[in-house]
Amino acid sequence: MRRIELSDAGIHPETLARMLRDRTLTRVTRGLYQLADAEVTTPHDLAEVAKLVPKGVICLVSALQFHDLTLQTPGRVWLAIGPKARKPKFDHPPTRIVRFGPQSLCLGVQTHTVDGVSVPIFDPAKTVVDCFRFRQHVGLDVALEGLHNVMRSGKVKPAQIVRYARDTRIWSVLRPYLETVVADGA
Repeated sequence: MRRIELSDAGIHPETLARMLRDRTLTRVTRGLYQLADAEVTTPHDLAEVAKLVPKGVICLVSALQFHDLTLQTPGRVWLAIGPKARKPKFDHPPTRIVRFGPQSLCLGVQTHTVDGVSVPIFDPAKTVVDCFRFRQHVGLDVALEGLHNVMRSGKVKPAQIVRYARDTRIWSVLRPYLETVVADGA
């Protein structure tokens, strides 16, 4: 929980300090706390980032990994924020910030619960399209792996990818790759 949420729940700053001393709570990073005996899952960093940046959306390689569409293990959490949003400053977990336009930031957002925290994550089709949009950052190989895996998994129909690609003006780049994957039967 964030410090303000603890305060809103009626936990006095002295009580918080005592819980930290007694090791009932641990300080994850500045302003973020969790129970010391909390069960930590693999995508726990996603929950921490969602708490630290409530208006951000998990994207690109982190979203591919969450949806089981890549073998990549990102060393940081990829997070989309608005074009004018203030860049968050924290050391843990390591985070890579990517700026999305207002329309693109709202398209294809799903909310998943990770360790009891609501985490906004782009859906599989939007994630693959974004990987092609940011292929200079994530690598064309990662974007292609995501496209092959999403088509093979049956989680998305080609029409969904086409719609997102047109909405984000990347259709001319993505079209030959999608046609090839669909023709090959993924």
